[in-house]
Amino acid sequence: MTMLSERFTAAVDHARIAHTAHTAQTRKGSDIPYLYHLLGVASLVLEYGGGEDQAIAALLHDVVEDCGEAQVALIRERFGERVLAIVLGCTDGSAEGKAAHVDAVAKRCDWLARKQAYLAHLADAADDVLLVSGCDKLHNARAIVGDLENPAVGPTVFGRFTGGRGGTLMYYQLLADLFSHRGLPMAAALEATVARMYRLAGEPLPPHGLAPGELARAVA
Repeated sequence: MTMLSERFTAAVDHARIAHTAHTAQTRKGSDIPYLYHLLGVASLVLEYGGGEDQAIAALLHDVVEDCGEAQVALIRERFGERVLAIVLGCTDGSAEGKAAHVDAVAKRCDWLARKQAYLAHLADAADDVLLVSGCDKLHNARAIVGDLENPAVGPTVFGRFTGGRGGTLMYYQLLADLFSHRGLPMAAALEATVARMYRLAGEPLPPHGLAPGELARAVA
């Protein structure tokens, strides 16, 4: 059984403060505090057998991407190299890098490049990283399905994502394939969630084993 110490409590507080330091970050399309997602991912990590370091990394997995590169030194100092390595392994960019792209075309090109690089990185990533990343993607996919099932939102949910409808669907399909290939414990749940996402979107589920290059065609 994984025992959680004061380090976990400190990580909750670190995440809460980081994601509200400048503006109160919320989940896409809602007023729900972003901490909801981070706690959800940490819960999934524990559910699928992760230890305290992985659960802490789950709480912090978006701080560099959403709050800036200064978080790297803070995580190293407060939570150690292993947690930092997992966080960086789950990060596909930084807040500063994203802010450099202002128009829609540049943002979409940057999104595609980052997601393709992230898929390539995950193919050989350590199990520590894959567990946290897989739980992150499962929690996100379930949120998308929930919105698709909501008559007040439905397919308009894809308008919140830089990759649009086609890119978002294909990205999650490629992720589900990758986690299944690596034998991650949450892979079956992610595969089922992605299949439901496709059904609710009214799109046929692609075959398994697609190359990451399919993402560019889906976005085009």
